Amino acid sequence: MTEPGSTRFTPQTPGTSRPAPANMPATRPLMRWRGVDLITAAMLAVAFGVVFWGFDTFIYPILSTATAGFPPLGELMLGVWLLPAVVGGLVIRRPGAALFTELVAANVEMFLGNKWGAAVLLSAVLQGLGVELALALFRHRRFGVLVAVLAGVLAAVFEIVFYEWHSYVAAYSSAWKAIYLVCGMVSGAVIAGVGGWFLVRALARTGALNAFPPGQEVRESNSV
Repeated sequence: MTEPGSTRFTPQTPGTSRPAPANMPATRPLMRWRGVDLITAAMLAVAFGVVFWGFDTFIYPILSTATAGFPPLGELMLGVWLLPAVVGGLVIRRPGAALFTELVAANVEMFLGNKWGAAVLLSAVLQGLGVELALALFRHRRFGVLVAVLAGVLAAVFEIVFYEWHSYVAAYSSAWKAIYLVCGMVSGAVIAGVGGWFLVRALARTGALNAFPPGQEVRESNSV
């Protein structure tokens, strides 16, 4: 049984084994949140918040040292922090899911401890809004890899243009700021966009997302 209004499945001709598309457009947006949506988004956010803490503590210092010779390259790490918004949006597929998941993850990161303190909450809002805009442009009906890439890119643009340019890298030259932005966009596209999409597909294949459209799509694609 599929969730009402969630996806439009392509009928199969009896006796054929052609699978349904890997990502099918929704017939109409999903607007009302269910209890399972809120719980799952929160669980994803907490998991990502712990990942953030581990990345901040053990990996970020190493990569920062590696890019110290040309600091704008350090923004290639940005996509890691954009993942909750992209994954939350692709899994829950309801307006506000990306922003909620990103913001809760940032709260967990702040609670566990990081070098940026409460500033991560502002970043979370901007990053979440970038993903929300990308999904809204497709009226919450398409959630393929290209949409995920756009979501990662817009999240990076919102974060950098509206915040980081004026705080962390205000002293950079215009050329360095442009490179910084491009690095962030590439990271958003590859790590958050492509990486987030593959992560959702991998979770769906395990059966963990059976209550959500990605899980339904996997079951339909595997049906004969």
